[in-house]
Amino acid sequence: MNICELHRQGNQDCLLFFAGWGMCPEPFAVLPPGGVDVLLIYDYRCLDVEEMQKIASFLQGLHKKRTYRRLHLLAWSMGVRAASRLFAEEVFSLSDLVASAIAIGGTCQPIHDRLGIPEQNFADMAEELSPARVEQFHRSMFADEQEATRFTGLFREGGRSFEELHQELLTLGAAAYTKSPDLADIYTDRIVTGRDRIFPARNQIRAWGRKNCRTLSLPHFPFYHWQSWSAIIQELSSACSS
Repeated sequence: MNICELHRQGNQDCLLFFAGWGMCPEPFAVLPPGGVDVLLIYDYRCLDVEEMQKIASFLQGLHKKRTYRRLHLLAWSMGVRAASRLFAEEVFSLSDLVASAIAIGGTCQPIHDRLGIPEQNFADMAEELSPARVEQFHRSMFADEQEATRFTGLFREGGRSFEELHQELLTLGAAAYTKSPDLADIYTDRIVTGRDRIFPARNQIRAWGRKNCRTLSLPHFPFYHWQSWSAIIQELSSACSS
């Protein structure tokens, strides 16, 4: 996994954002911070214990140094499971570290016929992946053609190779099918993307429980819907909006 400082301007609050499969910083860097620093975690080609410990040690350092007044966790798509696995290691108390923990457009069981991406859909994607299929996938994340075009142009600037994306997809698939204890629901807010063509909304609702989540009329990639990262926190976090 990689950690990238999308925005570091000495703000008192920081957003820790776990992105989805195959992402890079460029499509997210264009969104203004709006009063928060933003750290991006992406590239899940390695998900072993040492890799998790590396991220945990980095977060512990932020916490011990009191670099920020408050940290917010935002996990999206495949990042929902990655963040859950990190904090399930119980290296430190999540409640001591973050003021809010938001899941959006994903679940802790990301490849599942009833609770995530249908298994055959994922298998077909992994088996038939090609550069053209990657772009098709990217466009399917959006309901707005202009937003899709904006994203795909920025993604190309990121320069991630097709081989990297394929390896990452296979790693995520293997991790999802590895027999392990159920991951704890670490989230304070669970947002279902109601117009999602990747993670079916009904599966997201089943995974969280209807009373434990909110459904918003958003596509799988919802971030261009907001004017800034702080606006995302304010709208999605019950702790910040109450």
